[in-house]
Amino acid sequence: MAIWGRLINMSPGEVLQLLKVSIRHPRFVTPTIKATRQSIKICDKLFGDDHHRDNRSNAFRHALWNYLICEKCYKVCDSVEKSMEWSKKITDLHEELAPNDELAKTMDLHNNLVGRKLFKKYYSEENLDIIRLLKEKMKKAEKVSTAEQINAQQHQMVYIED
Repeated sequence: MAIWGRLINMSPGEVLQLLKVSIRHPRFVTPTIKATRQSIKICDKLFGDDHHRDNRSNAFRHALWNYLICEKCYKVCDSVEKSMEWSKKITDLHEELAPNDELAKTMDLHNNLVGRKLFKKYYSEENLDIIRLLKEKMKKAEKVSTAEQINAQQHQMVYIED
């Protein structure tokens, strides 16, 4: 998820898709970049390169990424719904453009949703330790091998490999 590395390797069509989304919501671009950098920095510190695999730490990263995008965009627009819609739009686009197999993509989309649901539940709590909360959820994450198993987990993080 290195931002510049990913941008450089995008096709012209992918860049156009990203520009279309960004032009429609320019005030969310900077908070999204900051949230992305922050989530990568936190996960690099906690997990090293391990969070780039389809494991528990990857589930943590996706949930954190979505939570942070929502949180930072909420500060710009003061709307939980708009923050969550943007986070879904931009992270869904990331999954559409990322070179993942279908199961990994489904897993990532699910863990993204977990992060947005946590934001909706806790956005108004001051001094929430989201890192601690996500670490607890990560311990309870369910290992899955099918999309059906992923869909059965409403509020739990999921992962594919140990």
